[in-house]
Amino acid sequence: QVQLVESGGGLVQAGGSLRLSCAASGSIFSINTMGWYRQAPGKQRELVAGITSGGSTNYADSVKGRFTISRDNAKNTVYLQMNSLKPEDTAVYYCIADIVVVNLRRGDYWGQGTQVTVSS
Repeated sequence: QVQLVESGGGLVQAGGSLRLSCAASGSIFSINTMGWYRQAPGKQRELVAGITSGGSTNYADSVKGRFTISRDNAKNTVYLQMNSLKPEDTAVYYCIADIVVVNLRRGDYWGQGTQVTVSS
């Protein structure tokens, strides 16, 4: 079994910062791409940022220059540093990881989600 546990969400004023963390644990052989999605009320889930095992990153246009994704491969953890937050960043943030488990099966695993609320 594999678990992704997120932390770091909360309430912040516009212009503030938050750092999300997501740690993967369990019967992990290797982790490929990790990333963050978000879903605001009444909207579809959207990709926020992704990072490969080699450190290549990609971002949604709406967060470029404000958010930074990083990972610690030794800790099986991905981070999302969010600066200059805007009310429209309010959403539930989910981490996702492309994981190969010890029996060499591969699949996408999701975290439980963490609420980020940005007040104006």
